[in-house]
Amino acid sequence: MNPQFKKGVLNLCVLALVAEQDRYGYELVQAISAKVAISEGAVYPLLRRLTTDGYFTTYLTESGEGPPRKYYQITEQGKTHLTELRAEWDVFTNGVNDLIRGGDDR
Repeated sequence: MNPQFKKGVLNLCVLALVAEQDRYGYELVQAISAKVAISEGAVYPLLRRLTTDGYFTTYLTESGEGPPRKYYQITEQGKTHLTELRAEWDVFTNGVNDLIRGGDDR
């Protein structure tokens, strides 16, 4: 898949997954990778930015499989941003689908 397509929607995917339930970084990588091929290195800078922007908070939880895991939890600001991104995504994908399926109304 075109890397630019993936880069553009990774924000939306990460926000949507964390909105469902608190998740740690590798868990997010696995969930996204199950549907879309991504590199692990693409997710962690995004998580830092989303946290810095106030869309996520973090907390540590002990793990029976190694060091403590940093979990990401969506904030109210993050939920609002996700709603906005979903609306933008719907408009964008509907427009693109109309164009590529022959829905040009010129």
